[in-house]
Amino acid sequence: MAVTLRRGSRVRGRVRQKLNALLASKLATGRAWELREIFSYFWKYTSTIWAGGFLEHWCWRAMRSRLQPMQEVARMLRAHEPLILNWFRAKKEISNGAVEGLNNKIRVVTRRSYGFRTYEAMELALYHNLGRLPEPESPHKFC
Repeated sequence: MAVTLRRGSRVRGRVRQKLNALLASKLATGRAWELREIFSYFWKYTSTIWAGGFLEHWCWRAMRSRLQPMQEVARMLRAHEPLILNWFRAKKEISNGAVEGLNNKIRVVTRRSYGFRTYEAMELALYHNLGRLPEPESPHKFC
């Protein structure tokens, strides 16, 4: 059902009626959608203490939901709770966008250097690409 892919605030009209029927039916899909929707409030907190309390309560609800995927998410969140709460301690000013961009560049260079025979050659190509160093004219020596 495509309605479960939308945020609750964006569901209107007949689709809202279908969603309300789904939530009233207590099916696993409705319960999972509701847990996902509730978790979106986590990012609105500004206090580390309140965010930690919300996260603890949400994980408690997810573990008791009898939904295996939600239980796995709750276990993962509990395992990484201190790291997640660091984002609130940093006052939401730090983003991992730079790291994601670097990982993407590394992935592209790794894909391009698939035919290299040694790891050192791939590492050298990575240094050249990330450092914007000039590429040699020919990687081979022809005597």
